[in-house]
Amino acid sequence: MDIIKTICKELSLKENQVINAIKLIDEGNTIPFIARYRKEATNYLTDNDLRNLYERLVYLRKLNERVETCLRQIEELGKLTDELKTSFENASTLNEVEDLYRPYKPKRKTRASIAKEKGLEPLSNIILLGKKVDILNVAKEYIDEEKGVLNENDALNGAKDIISEIISDNPNYRFYIKKYYDYKEERSTIPAQRILAIYRGERENCLKVKLSYELETIFNHIYKDYEYNYFEDILKDIINDSLKRLILPSVENEIRSDLFTKAEDKSMIVFKKNLRSLLMYPPLKNKKILGFDPGFRTGCKYALVNEFGIPSLVGVSFITSNSKSEVERSKAELVNLFKNNKIDYIALGNGTASRESEQILSNIIKENNFEIEIIIVDESGASVYSASKLGESEFPSLSVEKRSAISLARRAQDPLSELVKIDPKSIGVGQYQHDMDQNRLNDTLSGVIEDCVNEVGVNLNNASVSLLKYVSGISLPLANNIYEYLKTEGRFNSRFDLLKVKKMGPKSFEQCAGFLRIYEGSEPLDTTNIHPESYKVAKRILNECNIDLLHDSTIEKTSKIAKINVSSFIKEENITIDLFNELKKEIIKPTRDIREEAKVAKINNDVKSIEDLKVGMILEGTVRNIMDFGMFVDINVHCNGLVHISEISKNYVKDIDSLYSINDIVKVKVISVDTKKQRIGLSIKQVN
Repeated sequence: MDIIKTICKELSLKENQVINAIKLIDEGNTIPFIARYRKEATNYLTDNDLRNLYERLVYLRKLNERVETCLRQIEELGKLTDELKTSFENASTLNEVEDLYRPYKPKRKTRASIAKEKGLEPLSNIILLGKKVDILNVAKEYIDEEKGVLNENDALNGAKDIISEIISDNPNYRFYIKKYYDYKEERSTIPAQRILAIYRGERENCLKVKLSYELETIFNHIYKDYEYNYFEDILKDIINDSLKRLILPSVENEIRSDLFTKAEDKSMIVFKKNLRSLLMYPPLKNKKILGFDPGFRTGCKYALVNEFGIPSLVGVSFITSNSKSEVERSKAELVNLFKNNKIDYIALGNGTASRESEQILSNIIKENNFEIEIIIVDESGASVYSASKLGESEFPSLSVEKRSAISLARRAQDPLSELVKIDPKSIGVGQYQHDMDQNRLNDTLSGVIEDCVNEVGVNLNNASVSLLKYVSGISLPLANNIYEYLKTEGRFNSRFDLLKVKKMGPKSFEQCAGFLRIYEGSEPLDTTNIHPESYKVAKRILNECNIDLLHDSTIEKTSKIAKINVSSFIKEENITIDLFNELKKEIIKPTRDIREEAKVAKINNDVKSIEDLKVGMILEGTVRNIMDFGMFVDINVHCNGLVHISEISKNYVKDIDSLYSINDIVKVKVISVDTKKQRIGLSIKQVN
């Protein structure tokens, strides 16, 4: 198979894009590095394009290797024909290759192989030839008590087993059955999440799954190849046996596997989009935030973190206690806390006691005219981090709950930096993730995290190992070495200081340097996305335009750089106009963050729990998860409401994630409430 042409066709890419991308990948360049710093070579393929290309490249190379192995082994058997070779070379999936190879594959002990050991293969060939003979008399010639062939019926049954396996191994029959199934509408239209739900139900013995098919149609398709055979009745028995015992169970498993793979593929796409939306949620930069983890029995844990995410105050408040005196005392303590500390936001967890805590906190803020805003933060996965070895190592003297309060504050401050510390499967933005291939899921989600981390960039002097390990070119051991350097030396003053880190070679430096930012260091360009390999050109632009990178305003820099003679400049420096424009963009806005300012849902204080909900209410909520069948919206009543796909829009909606993302603020109408089952039905289309 021509891998390049196949990828071009499948992904609608140009040949030079694919050739150059593969070359860069094979040279050891990471996807984020290629997407940002080698975009001209690939004609601006995005990180998503490159990941899709890489996934197909790996699969198709594996496919080609398997084809070569099968052809070599068949040739060694002396059975390779031009027609068979062409069939292998035209195979587009590993399943097709295995179907073609099945007749030549060394088999474990089967009824057919046992019959062959007994010397019954010549008898099976006589039946297949179909000439008019007394088959029972012929079968007597193969009686051999030492080999276990006691009579003519033993011989005949053994020959049947051999033919049954021959029919089963015929790839054309398997291709026909699979194609035949494709015409079943139920199989082709069943949604991904339903397939996964069905299979989970089967595994948990809640239901039985069965594929239906027209046995007579399939039988007739095979029988037409043998219909002029003299041994008609014998062959009918053999075909039925081959179908029921060998072919259909095997094909059924393959079809189920194909269905699961397609459902898994779709679910991973949804998971990737949801995770990206969550990780790329706008940060609250340079803000002092009070993380507030609400609770009843053990109180509400809180933690005040400064603009760098460092906790300065950690405590417990009992504002949700049953004791009136304890509530009043706790409220007074919070008033004192708010008066004596600069607090920009309260990051309130959305779990148990969230609504009750929010109401009391809102009253405290209102009554005392504090300029503090409350934001609701999804707690999913916070407890996982708090109880992890990482959480313990960061805050060994604190309880799990207090670590959770710190994590909530940091999530609001910089969602990406905090969420990378948590296994993405624990964040709660996918569907049926525990049913998927865990290795593939981990690789896929790690790719999403890697793309997000590198797209945003990392402040080298305050990055955690959890964040550094996702930077292009940095492995976990190298991330630990960077962290150790920070502890020893105090800080990095230049990107080139990275070369002093143990095990940081030229290739790793090339891959990671542009994604690591250094503020207040010796080189102003270290605050930008400009790669050190382009510093010489960038500095010439700064010098010729008399630009102060960090102190001139955006307007001043735009005006100054407009005076440069671009055509002469790029000719003298032997660079492309695209590179010049990239450098220009970074010089004008050197410390920009591609993430926007955070948006916050307005809370209806009349609604504190599901019991307060009434059909017809219009509320604001935050999208917490998007599935194929709908999306879950947090309206701050302890359980999320479902907006079914049919209630998303008055127009037909195929993919919800084309309209909404995780953390979007939406207006919803309550259309059903089941307090017993804790289920809430919401609608967006009925709001307008």
